[in-house]
Amino acid sequence: MIRREFLQSSLAAAGSTLLPSCSDSEPEQGAAKRPNVVFILTDDQRWDCLSAAGHPFLKTPNLDRLANEGVRFANAFVTTSLCSPSRASFLSGLYAHSHGVKNNFTEYPADLASFPVALQDAGYETAYIGKWHMGEDNDEKRPGFDYWISHKGQGQYWDTTFNVNGERGEVKGYYSNVVTDFAVDWLEQKHEEPFLLCLGHKAPHGVWIPDTPNEHVYDDLEVTEPETGRLLEPLPDWVGERIETWHGIDGNLYGLEDFGKFIRNYHATILSVDDSVGRIYDALERTGKLDETLIVFAGDNGFLLGEHASIDKRTMWEESIRVPLLVRYPPLIDQPRVIEQQVLNLDVAPSIVDICGLPPLGDIHGRSFKQLVSTGEDPGWRKSWLYEYNFETQFPYTPNVRGVRTDEWKYVHYPNGEGRPNTHKAELYRVADDPLEKRNLINDPAHADKLAELQAELERLKRETGALPDEMPVDPELRMELPDKDIR
Repeated sequence: MIRREFLQSSLAAAGSTLLPSCSDSEPEQGAAKRPNVVFILTDDQRWDCLSAAGHPFLKTPNLDRLANEGVRFANAFVTTSLCSPSRASFLSGLYAHSHGVKNNFTEYPADLASFPVALQDAGYETAYIGKWHMGEDNDEKRPGFDYWISHKGQGQYWDTTFNVNGERGEVKGYYSNVVTDFAVDWLEQKHEEPFLLCLGHKAPHGVWIPDTPNEHVYDDLEVTEPETGRLLEPLPDWVGERIETWHGIDGNLYGLEDFGKFIRNYHATILSVDDSVGRIYDALERTGKLDETLIVFAGDNGFLLGEHASIDKRTMWEESIRVPLLVRYPPLIDQPRVIEQQVLNLDVAPSIVDICGLPPLGDIHGRSFKQLVSTGEDPGWRKSWLYEYNFETQFPYTPNVRGVRTDEWKYVHYPNGEGRPNTHKAELYRVADDPLEKRNLINDPAHADKLAELQAELERLKRETGALPDEMPVDPELRMELPDKDIR
């Protein structure tokens, strides 16, 4: 069934779900008008995969437009570099140890507060379109949304089966284009303002399949391994032990077994995301809503493309934890800015709620960056934050990770679980002058005091965020066999 026919039939089935909800929280006459909100989330897009961030060959004119007309956060991070935990943090403003989505197979708790629920309760008409990726086998509508188009699991780059407001069917076409078609159709319907649209992309999640016009766009690109691709000496032993698995640079590279094609295909899928952002821009302009709409664009985690001899995310190296984060809203942002302060995925939910003029979500870990985007300054902004990743038995190539990142330093610890000895070497980097993390200072006596300071800060952050006792899974010896499961 083609997308438009499927959409038309599903709209009839959706019935009253398209009607705006009512709430006692509607602003009184004469009160400031609440912004519409468009939140766009990609999957596995690194922070530097924007031409606005200085990428050497990837051109993203529509994302650059967002950055040039709003704010680009140069130091945006996720607190768990794994899709489902990070997505739950974007929605809730909580660390994974609090929201409970600690792996890629756990559903977002139905009774947990989120910014979509908060906006819906305040009278927003809400829609979710695209990849949800929390609860693998469930494509049902989630709390907080009046309108729902999603699917089970990862979805496919071509011809995905979608649940469109309760009606399921295969929709022919390339994923990025299909979800954008749905989103544009929804935006161009008559809405009683304000509205919230969340758009979840599959790209650039592997295995990468570019859209037909982009299949050969980088064929002539010369690809070399990253500078840290073979720099194993300062790293923990487990990095070298997994180098021939699908998490290592000498593995099967998601079945491509060609590093050049691996790199070219990853970036080629992002071109379709950029096109999608341009189409969303156009739809908002056509409907006269562009400058009345808060647009937030982000990635759910970074991705290692051979750095530190590694593939995938999960780890605490910069390529894994840094993400793009762009915000456009002219009534608040009077001039374009690049913000250097460290912001987290935890901050998106409280920021959207704050900018929309709604009550805070409650006792959460994130904080609003409203003042940062409006003035570029916030004297009380954080100076450090906690990173956590929990060992997964299905994907045993990365141990538990606990760490602390400050503006200048990073300490990474690999605990094995309660009552087990710590056998993995830790890492210490002065990222301010070693951004590629080439010099592990963990055993350097000259930095013993800094190490002790960061170890103490890690424990303080755990206590402050309610992460103690630390109920991490037991990490047995790493198993090197290739998994038979889909890539996550």
